Amino acid sequence: METCTIHTPIGFLEITGNSEGLSSVIFSDIENENSSQNIPEPLKIAVFQLQEYFDGNRTEFTLALNPKGTDFQKRVWEELEKIPYGKTVNYLEIAKQLGHPKVIRAAASANGKNPISIIIPCHRVIGSDGSLTGYAGGLHRKKWLLEHENPSPQQSLF
Repeated sequence: METCTIHTPIGFLEITGNSEGLSSVIFSDIENENSSQNIPEPLKIAVFQLQEYFDGNRTEFTLALNPKGTDFQKRVWEELEKIPYGKTVNYLEIAKQLGHPKVIRAAASANGKNPISIIIPCHRVIGSDGSLTGYAGGLHRKKWLLEHENPSPQQSLF
């Protein structure tokens, strides 16, 4: 497994993967020694696409993903990947897409265990009342990501 850390507008991202795909993209509060100056070859395309995303020039990722998880978690993460850029869904909608509304808590738990932040867009899942709900990277980052993807039009002063 190769690892690098990049600086983003909302903190450091630690990226891990190999030639089979990305296994994790997680927020970190510290920059490690293998930072954005030394990006391993298998991670270069992920770093490039994430930088495009943060620059506002990418709305979809085209990367090989290789997250570790249970079959159910992987099904939830596949559903998350279907949420369009700039849109949000709630946990009940995810549960229904999985075939049964009673799996809402299990779907929420799997969402919280997503190891590939941003690319598997768990930040696009909100509460059924429209509220921001938990996010492993912190609610301030979730808010930033949602606003980045769907900026409010500025109101005219006149």
